[in-house]
Formats: sequence, C-alpha cells, structure tokens
Amino acid sequence: MSANPIPTQATEAQPRKPGMSRTQKLLFFLTAWLICLMPFLFWWNTWFGRKLSDQQLTEYLHDTKKPRHIQQALVQVGERITRHDATAKQWYPQLVQLAADPVEEVRNTDAWVMGQDPSGAGFHAILLKMLTDPSHMVRGNAALSLVRFGDASGRPQILALLQPAQIASPESGRIVDSDRPGTAVHQGGLIAKLAYGHTQTAEIRSPIPGRIRSVAGTGANIAAGAEIAVIDPANEQVWEALRALYLIGQPGDLPAIRPYERDLPDVSNDVRRQAQETEQAIRKRSGS
Repeated sequence: MSANPIPTQATEAQPRKPGMSRTQKLLFFLTAWLICLMPFLFWWNTWFGRKLSDQQLTEYLHDTKKPRHIQQALVQVGERITRHDATAKQWYPQLVQLAADPVEEVRNTDAWVMGQDPSGAGFHAILLKMLTDPSHMVRGNAALSLVRFGDASGRPQILALLQPAQIASPESGRIVDSDRPGTAVHQGGLIAKLAYGHTQTAEIRSPIPGRIRSVAGTGANIAAGAEIAVIDPANEQVWEALRALYLIGQPGDLPAIRPYERDLPDVSNDVRRQAQETEQAIRKRSGS
C-alpha cells in the first residue's frame, strides 16, 4: 500500500503591495489633465483667430508688455474693416499711434491694417511716413497699403520686396553655427551665430520671411561688413508685390519682375502667373 503523499507546508502569504491612495490618484489624474491642458491654453492665448470682445480689443491694443496681444487685436480690427463693420472706427486713433510702436512686428501689422480703409483719418499721412521706417518689411507693407489709396509713392519699396535680402556681418569674427542653404526661414529667424571679440556672440537673423539662398558655413572667418547670407523672399511677399505692380508698375520695373516668370522650383505657380500678368498689364498701360 503506497503511502499518501505528504502534504507540503503552505507557503506564507506575501504581503500585498499597498495601492494608490485616493489623494495620490487625484494628484495623478490632475497632473495628466494639466499636461493635456497646457498646450491648449498656450494655443488659445496665442492664436490670432480667437475672437475678442470690444473690451478685450481695447485692452489688447494697449498691452505694451505683450506685443502679440497688440498684433492679435490689430488683425481682428483689420478683419472688421474688411467686413465693413463700422465699430472698427473706434480704434482708428490707436492705429495711428501704433505706427510709432518700438516693436517691428506691431508696426508691420499696423501698416497692413491701415491699408484696409483708405478713408481712415490720418492713415494716408502716417503710411507715407512709414516709407522711411528702419524695417524693410514695415516699409514694404506701408508701400503696399498706399497702393489702396491710389498712391504710388512706395513703388521703390515694393520693388525692394522682390529682391533678396543680403545680410552683412556686424563684426569681424568666426561663424560657429549656421543653417543650411534651401532652408525656409520666417522673419527674425536665426540663420547663423557669429563669435567675435573674446567671448561675445552675435545672432544673425533674417530680416524677411523666405528661403536661405546662401550662408557662410560653420568655421568661416568673416570680416565686418562682409556678406554672411542671402535670403530669397517668400512667395507670399513676392505675390503681394507683383499684385501692387500690376496697378502701378512701370516699364523700368520689368527686369525685377521677369525672374519670377521662370519655371523655378522655389517659385509657385501663382507667383509665376502673377508675374506674367503684371508684365502684360505694364506693357498695355505703357503702350509697348
């Protein structure tokens, strides 16, 4: 008779790991919620399309600590003007004042907005003054807006919008970092860093939106005043300039227009067609 198997001694139950307390769970879910919420709040506070009330527009236009608030308000005033909303006129005095704002982006947007209403009191005179603004883009936007007033005074500034921006070195030094040719850049975008003196570094930024045609490579030694980079203007900028020249262009402008009629990779079809139509309009107007 076989012996019954001897039952093994039961192993002692191992202690259970303590679970998350209710407070810990709440903190966990709160943290996860904030992680999802923060990008939304950033987008909500920076998105220019968020509709502002009249009170918010007034507050934003005076928010000197946050230039983006001023820009957002300006864009929405401009939208009201294009919709022929009479309420936009209450902010016209502020538009005139902002033409002297120290922030370039604010002046640039302001010049565009004033061009939406040629009947705006004081707009014409202010835009004429802005033709001498230190910023290439502000001068260009002021010139484009003046065309809506039937004023061709900004034609030289509009032609300049078709030209590449040539960036000179502010100091003699060595390039310690630079972007690649062909890279798209926005206005104010960093394209290179220049080391000069003993420990100083200068950031070289693009004065216009566009694409890097050429840039000094990392390690290159650059003399003060020498060319660091060349930036081709963005298609949107070129298109706006060509539309303006369609109305005020002269035969002498054709050499600046014709390069955009070519079938080039970086020239959009819209720009190419506009360039062709602009040349035709100029020839028809001049009888040539």
